[in-house]
Amino acid sequence: MIKDKILVADDEQSMREFLDIMLKKEGYKVSLASNGEEVATLVDNDLFDLVLLDIRMPRLDGISALKRIKAIAPETIVIMITAYASADTAIKAMKEGAYDYITKPFKVDEIKLIIKNALEKKNLQKENILLKQVVRDRFHFGNIIGQSPKMVALYDLLEKVSPTKTNILITGESGTGKELVAKAIHYNSPRKEKPFVTLNCGAIPESLIESELFGHMKGAFTDAIATKKGLFEVADEGTIFLDEISELPLLMQVKLLRVLQDKEFKRVGGTEDIRVDVRIIAATNKDLEEGVKEKRFREDLFYRLNVIQIKLPPLRDRKEDIQILANHFLKKYSQELSKDISKISTEALQILMNYEYPGNVRELQNIIERAVALEGGQELTAHNLSSYLSEHPLQKKGPIDIEIPNEGIDLEKMVEDLERSLLMKALDRTKGIKKKAAELLHINFRSMRYRLEKYGLNHGIDSDLGEG
Repeated sequence: MIKDKILVADDEQSMREFLDIMLKKEGYKVSLASNGEEVATLVDNDLFDLVLLDIRMPRLDGISALKRIKAIAPETIVIMITAYASADTAIKAMKEGAYDYITKPFKVDEIKLIIKNALEKKNLQKENILLKQVVRDRFHFGNIIGQSPKMVALYDLLEKVSPTKTNILITGESGTGKELVAKAIHYNSPRKEKPFVTLNCGAIPESLIESELFGHMKGAFTDAIATKKGLFEVADEGTIFLDEISELPLLMQVKLLRVLQDKEFKRVGGTEDIRVDVRIIAATNKDLEEGVKEKRFREDLFYRLNVIQIKLPPLRDRKEDIQILANHFLKKYSQELSKDISKISTEALQILMNYEYPGNVRELQNIIERAVALEGGQELTAHNLSSYLSEHPLQKKGPIDIEIPNEGIDLEKMVEDLERSLLMKALDRTKGIKKKAAELLHINFRSMRYRLEKYGLNHGIDSDLGEG
C-alpha cells in the first residue's frame, strides 16, 4: 500500500523531530523543512498529500508558503500550526486554502485525528473522481463500437440528443446494445453526476411494478414493513431506463403517463404528491406502433415516450463492424481468461463474417468468449467457432459473400483452408467413408483421394471402410 506523504515545516528543531517520529510511527512517509524557502523547494520537486505548516517561519512566512503550495499543488492538504492563537491569522490562512489550523501546545491524539480525517476525506474524493472517470470512459460514445455508416450516423445522433432533456425511445432487436446506448446518453448529458437507474418492465411481477417505480408507505400491503423510495425518487435529477417498455401493464401505463405529464406521483399507500425531475429513456425490441393498433399499448404514452426514436441496426446490417467487434472481444476475454491469443485466423474471421447473428452483438460476444475459453494456441482458429455454429446453423444463404479485411487476404491459403475444412466436414458426416464424402462434395472418388493426400487427411481413416 502506498504511504501518504507528509511534509512537516517548523523552525523549531524539537517540534520537527517530535512530529517526524510520531508520524512515522503512524505509517506516514515524512519530509522535513525548517523554513519557508525549504518548503517552496520541496514542493517544487515533489508532491505531498498533506503539509503541516508553521505560520511563523524565517525567510518565507507560513501564509506565503501556503500560497506557493496551493499555486503548485492545489489538491495538497495544508494544516497550519501556530503558537499564537490569532483569529485573524487563522481566518486569513483558511481563506488562502488551509484545511484547518491547530495551536501549540496541542494534544498528540488531536493532531493524529485531524490528519487522519483530512487524508481520508482527500482519498475518498480521489476515489470518487476516479470512479466517475471510469464510468464516463466506459460509457463514452467511443465504447459503442463500430465504424460502419450506420454507426457513424448513430454517434452523430447521440451527440445531438444527449445534452437535451427530451425523452427517448430506443428500438432494436435483442442484443443490439440498447442499455449501453442509454447509459452513454446519460453519462454524456448534464445529468451525468446524478443517478442512472434501470427497470426491466418484463422482469417484475405486475403486482410489484407500482411499488418498484413509485415506492410505498409502511403498511401499504402485507410485506410493506417499512417505507421505501421508488426508482423515480432514487433517479431524481438523473435518468431512469425502462427496458422492455412494451411489457408494462396497461394500468401502469396510465400511471406512468401521469408522471410524464405532471412530474409527480404518490407512493403506494401514500397521500403526498412527490415531485421529481427525471429523464426517461425507454427501450423495446417490439413494434410499439403495432401494440398501439392492437390496444396493448396506450397511444398517448407512446407519443410521450417517442419524442426522439433511436433505431439500433442489427449486426447483420453492419457487417463491416464484425471484425472490429470480434477483435475487441478477443482482447477483452484473452485478458479476463489469462490467455495469450493475439489474432483471429483468416478462416475463423470468414466464418464470423458469414454468420447471420440472430442474437446480434451479444451473440458475437458470447461466441468469442466461448472460443477463447476453448482455444489452446495463440490464434483463434475456425475449429472452436465451427463447434458452436454447427449447433446454431443460421449461416448466410446463397453465394459466399467474402469480405476483404483492411490488411488484405492470402487467397491461396484461404482456398486451401476452406477446401480442407469442407473435406473434414464431409468425412465427419459420412463417418470416414470417402466415397460417400465425395458424393456429398459432388466430386469423383479419384479427385477425393487426391485432395485427401494433398492435405495429409488419409491418416487415421480405415481404408476398407473409407473407400466404401
